Amino acid sequence: MADGKIPERAEVRLENTWDLSKLFADDGAWNAALAEYEKLAEKIPAYRGTLGKSAESLADYLDFNKEFSLLEERLNYYSDLRQTEDEGSGAARTMTGKFMMAASKAQAEASWSAPEIQAIPDTVMETFLKHPRLAEYKIYLKKLLRYKLHILSDREERIIALHAEGEGTAQETFSVLTNVDLNFGSIDTPEGPRPLSQSTWSVFMENPDRELRRKAYTTFYGHFEAHKTTLASLYSGSVKNDVIKARIRGFGSARQAALFPDKVDESVYDNLVAAIGNNLGFLHRYYALRKKALKLDELRHYDVYAPIVQKAAKRTTWNEAVDLISAALAPLGDEYVSTIRAGLLGRWADRYENKGKRSGAFSAGSYTADPYILMNYKEDSIRDVFTLAHEGGHSMHSWYSAKSNPFMHYGYTIFEAEVASTFNEELLFRHLIKTADSPELKLYLVNKRSDDLLATLYRQTMFAEFEKISHELEESGSPLTVEVLRGAYRKLLEKYFGPDMVLEPASDLEGLRIPHFYRAFYVYKYSTGVSAALALAERVLSGGAKEREDYFAFLKSGGSRFPIESLKVAGVDMSSPAPVEAACKIFGKLVTELEGLI
Repeated sequence: MADGKIPERAEVRLENTWDLSKLFADDGAWNAALAEYEKLAEKIPAYRGTLGKSAESLADYLDFNKEFSLLEERLNYYSDLRQTEDEGSGAARTMTGKFMMAASKAQAEASWSAPEIQAIPDTVMETFLKHPRLAEYKIYLKKLLRYKLHILSDREERIIALHAEGEGTAQETFSVLTNVDLNFGSIDTPEGPRPLSQSTWSVFMENPDRELRRKAYTTFYGHFEAHKTTLASLYSGSVKNDVIKARIRGFGSARQAALFPDKVDESVYDNLVAAIGNNLGFLHRYYALRKKALKLDELRHYDVYAPIVQKAAKRTTWNEAVDLISAALAPLGDEYVSTIRAGLLGRWADRYENKGKRSGAFSAGSYTADPYILMNYKEDSIRDVFTLAHEGGHSMHSWYSAKSNPFMHYGYTIFEAEVASTFNEELLFRHLIKTADSPELKLYLVNKRSDDLLATLYRQTMFAEFEKISHELEESGSPLTVEVLRGAYRKLLEKYFGPDMVLEPASDLEGLRIPHFYRAFYVYKYSTGVSAALALAERVLSGGAKEREDYFAFLKSGGSRFPIESLKVAGVDMSSPAPVEAACKIFGKLVTELEGLI
């Protein structure tokens, strides 16, 4: 994008894209596999009524289901990743639509299976679980049996399965609107016009030119203002869907339903919000310091990402970023470093932005292929080096999990995933601060790390609090109009940003543009994750072989344990608010260090 133009997908060099051939050689192979998947789905009804007859009969179905699910995962990942390459691609969207239709039909065909397994008497199931053919399914079955109270009749489960295809409409429409249909135009800069997009937004907000930030901010939110009612309607629909599903399943609330699969008590969520609320003084001190450091009469919403030390910012190529990350992760040993290095220099990652590509970054680890990474990497943003380390942590977690567990329980939870990713970020920060060759660079890094902790620990908790409020409003019968949503979000902005922030009229539109809100009660895991990661990074770096092996035991556990139990194996207890309180104090120390450096 050296000429200021975002390239078309076809213009991206092959070595800068991910290699999906481990999933399918090409779209034609994918289509052939989809036809195979649809034929396999026709065999599902033949197993009905057999699961409780014997351990062998149950094992026969689970063996079939495993192979069917492996194929389903490959089909799903390939079509989804192809679509993220270019959200406007008709061919990719057709593939996604065809898969969703086939998967929805298959889920409907198999909707009887969970109730049938759960109908097996407990004493009989205890006997079944002793059979060697069910050894690899024990954990899967025990987790499935937890849902016994929330599984409905065969007919009702079939209806829910048939409805599944439409459940993602709000999220899908939001993605298309904000990534494809909305044209944010360009911003005039001293170097000429530069495109404004979901991906370049962060670069503009980090620009030292305040007027440039203001123009980008005003232009960006002007487009959201023009579509505010649509955006509010989409989010309201997503919340309604969360509440309806929870009620159908017999949960007390949408939040309880969302936390149930991880066996996380709602007190963990409430403890997080309360602990952060009790430590907002550190955050308000930071914003006061930022206002002073930037020499501003008023701190505005478009000032909160500008680096305090601009001259320390530098360009970092992709290969240089991989070198830095490899050096930072050296304490984890040769296998870890050599694996992540080969993946990042190879084709695990889709590296740079192209027109229509999904914004942001993510890791998508599958059982049979590479742990893929989507990036929109920018060489002039040090934040993206940390993002790459973050997503690399996810991918290595997936790599260890897939190597160490049977397919049916290799998948770890998001609660655990955010630990592995932010752990890598912490090691990268410690490496960079240790090797800083000037006071300016040290100040820049401390500022950068405090910004990152703010975003992960405090901001994500604010988002989590908003999700809690919005769902409670819906559950109490209060319509989620654009005014209600903006009003609730503005109160949180005022609470978290404190007295030194002057909010813009459009600032509360931020609550309508957060993609994670379409996966309800997800964002709190960033905050708990960074709290656990800070504790574990300190434990590993200050410990010895045992502490490192405890961490690897966590990475390898996959879905074999529930997340609170898994983290206890690693050495941290997230059922207690203590790790969150400790993380806040680390942030407070960074603020104090900044106050001394500025």
